[in-house]
Amino acid sequence: MLFNSLQYCLFLPAVIGLYYLLPPRRRWALLLAASYYFYMSWKLEYIVLIMASTAVDYLCGLKMGSLSEKRQRKPYLIISLMANLGLLFAFKYFNFANESLRALFDQFNIFYGISAFHVLLPVGISFYTFQTLSYSIEVYRGNQKPERHLGIFALYVSFFPQLVAGPIERSTSLLPQLEKEHRFSYASMTSGLRLILWGMFKKVVIADWCGVLVSAVFNDVHGHDGIRYLLALFFFAYQVYCDFSGYTDIARGSARLFGVELMVNFRLPFYSKTMGEFWKRWHISLTSWFKDYLYIPLGGSRVPMGRWLFNVFVTFLISGLWHGASWNFVIWGAFHGAVLVVEILTMGWRERFWSAIRIKPSNLVFKLWGMLYVQIIWGIAHVFFRTRDLGDAVYMLRHMFDGVPQWLARVLSGDSLVLRQTFRGLGLSERELITLLIAIVFLEMVQYMNRGDDVTAALDRQPRVLRWAAYYVILAFIVFGGAFNQAQQFIYFQF
Repeated sequence: MLFNSLQYCLFLPAVIGLYYLLPPRRRWALLLAASYYFYMSWKLEYIVLIMASTAVDYLCGLKMGSLSEKRQRKPYLIISLMANLGLLFAFKYFNFANESLRALFDQFNIFYGISAFHVLLPVGISFYTFQTLSYSIEVYRGNQKPERHLGIFALYVSFFPQLVAGPIERSTSLLPQLEKEHRFSYASMTSGLRLILWGMFKKVVIADWCGVLVSAVFNDVHGHDGIRYLLALFFFAYQVYCDFSGYTDIARGSARLFGVELMVNFRLPFYSKTMGEFWKRWHISLTSWFKDYLYIPLGGSRVPMGRWLFNVFVTFLISGLWHGASWNFVIWGAFHGAVLVVEILTMGWRERFWSAIRIKPSNLVFKLWGMLYVQIIWGIAHVFFRTRDLGDAVYMLRHMFDGVPQWLARVLSGDSLVLRQTFRGLGLSERELITLLIAIVFLEMVQYMNRGDDVTAALDRQPRVLRWAAYYVILAFIVFGGAFNQAQQFIYFQF
């Protein structure tokens, strides 16, 4: 069930109505049933995986909670880790590992007879396994008391607004909210609906139209030139940002209707000046998960320089593998890790350089240069993220600027046909392209005005006339400019 579907538009109000009609002590059962139905609408059988993960972590949590010493709790943590990571490996990484081994054996003419595992990737498996793992780790560390109510714990694992693509919530934040009695709140309702509206605008007006153009280029890399590659990367930046942050807005808005607050997952990432800053603003729930449960246990930055750089690189390498079972994603993660290593090594030099030319971090030149740098690094990395295989990625990088000088010469000479020819055959009509560009400008205006704040909080500070004008503009964009005939699944559902 997609957030941007008629089915969800009927499902959500029905669940909300029943939720506030039921006695508070029964509401968890409704939300659990709704969450299981929500997930089973994709593939009925895979609900067994969530139930299995829930049962293992619930029992391991209870057992760890009854033991006073960490060394006694450790075997049950290992059971939880093996169960969850085992499921993840079997359904997401087995075929990748299997095919890599087959290719290696073929190089030495050694027979390799293990066949592939022909199953669909369960939607959201990377998200809910990480969420349950965080619970087990926190119970093991003694930061979280084990949840004794099986139904509440099952709801924590499967809460439908954030089940399939996050945010990856911590048990210390979400479990107490699920146990709490929530009364109907007009303020929560209106702010939740505004977040859903804003997320829908990002998804159906920007992300899905961008996706049409991006797919036209990336699905036929050999059929386009450099200028179309650059345009595709520009629009892919908006596609993946609006697709994922739009999902998060709808998830947070939906949860808020039940009185539950999910964490903010994006804080204007493309306004960052370094990639280190970028990763503090992008997919915050995942980057903070890796920081708390991988980077810091490895030693973090409180180790000798060489080990610190190793910790950074390994964390991003594994983060790349989390995103997908292919060498493209491994390279994507390794590239980001290498960039952060370089940023750490050159930190002092860069500070001295900017100081020598008397440009402070608050200076507009510094900010614009940093934002351009982030876009360049992001664009290079996401060639690997978006292309279908390693061959396409290498070809695209090698031919990234083919024809660009000639295109610029035509533009500067005043050739009025060059832009129309550039966008011809990329799937968008002139009207659709103009709608998309206006929507992007509107998005940037709103983001600049709220400066990373929750958009609903930013709107609350405006006069009533301006607020309602913004609502009508967003609604008009969705109704008259939405890509409903080009509706696409959310990108992060595949992870």
